[in-house]
Amino acid sequence: MTHKTMEDFAKSCGVSRPTLSKYFDDPTSVKPATRERIEAALRSSDYQPNLYARNLNRKKTRNIGIVVPTIADPFYSEMVNRIELRLRGDGYWPIVISSHGSRELEVEATRTMLSLKVSGALVAPLGLRSDQRVLEKLTRTIPTVYFDTFVEGDTPFVGNNNTQSVSTMVDYLCRSGDAPVYFDIPHVNHNSPERLQSYVGTMERLGHEPVVIGNTRDYTWDFERIGHEQTQAMLSKGGLPKTLLCANDRLAFGVMAAAFSHGLKVGRKGDCDLRVAAHDDHPLSRYTCPALTTMAQDFAAMAGRGVETLLSLLEDDNGKAAGKLALDATLVMRQSA
Repeated sequence: MTHKTMEDFAKSCGVSRPTLSKYFDDPTSVKPATRERIEAALRSSDYQPNLYARNLNRKKTRNIGIVVPTIADPFYSEMVNRIELRLRGDGYWPIVISSHGSRELEVEATRTMLSLKVSGALVAPLGLRSDQRVLEKLTRTIPTVYFDTFVEGDTPFVGNNNTQSVSTMVDYLCRSGDAPVYFDIPHVNHNSPERLQSYVGTMERLGHEPVVIGNTRDYTWDFERIGHEQTQAMLSKGGLPKTLLCANDRLAFGVMAAAFSHGLKVGRKGDCDLRVAAHDDHPLSRYTCPALTTMAQDFAAMAGRGVETLLSLLEDDNGKAAGKLALDATLVMRQSA
C-alpha cells in the first residue's frame, strides 16, 4: 500500500498525526497497543517518514554537524566514523562536511550548518587559517565542541596532550639510540607548534641540543609529498641524521618512501641506516614497511568525550561544559625505531 503523506499513513493506522509523529520521535512514548498498530501498518506498506523535513520543521532538530579539514586523511575518517556511530546510537543524524584545507570552504561549511538548523556541531577547525569571526558566530549560535585542534576562545575542546606525547617519544628515542632530529611540518594548527615546543623542551631537559629541519613556511596539508620531496633533497646533498622524529605519521610515510628509493634500510636493528618515528598512530602506520613506531592518539576517547561534551550542552542550554581536555597518548613501538 502506498501513502504519500504522514496524514495518509496516520489515517490508515487509525491514529492521529501527532500520535504518529510522537511514535517516530520515540516509539516507547506511545501506548503498546498503539505502537503495535503502527508497526503492523509499517510492515504492510512502503511508507517511509521524511525525517529530514521533519527535522527542519522542529525548533530543535536531531541533526548534528561534523566539520573536518579533509575527509581524505584516514585520521579524520576514523574520527568521523567513531563520532557518527556514537551520534546515531544516541538518536542523532550526523551531517559531515570537509573544508578541504580551505579557509573559504570552512566558512561555507559553518554557514551551511547554520542554514540546516543543526542542533550542535563537532568541529575540527583548520586552526591558524580559520576565519575566527565566522567560527565565533557558530559557537554563539549553537552548542559546539572542537576536537583535534581549536581556535582561541572558551569553546570546549577535546584533543591530544602534545606535551606528554612528544616528550614520551623523545625520551624513548634518546634511551634507545641517537638523539632524534625533529622533522617539522607547516604549522597549520595548534598541534604543530605544541609538538615542536615539547621536542625542544625535552631535548634540553635530557642534555641534548635540539635540531629541527623541514620547510614550515609553505602552507599545505599534503604532508606525504613534502616529506618525500624534502628527504630526497637532503639525500641528494649528502645524507640524513641517524634518527628522525617526524611531526606526524603522514610526513614519515614520505620520508620512508624516499629513504627506500635511495637504498637505505629503515629500522632499529644494528644493520639499519635510519630510525624513523612519528606521531598519531595513523590507521595505516602499522602497515608501512617497516611498521612505524609512533605515539598513538586515543581515537576512542577523543570521539567519545567530544560527543559526551556536546550532548551535555544540548541537554542543558544554560550549562557550562568543561574547557579544554588534553588526552595522553601511548607509545607504540614497532620496527621503524
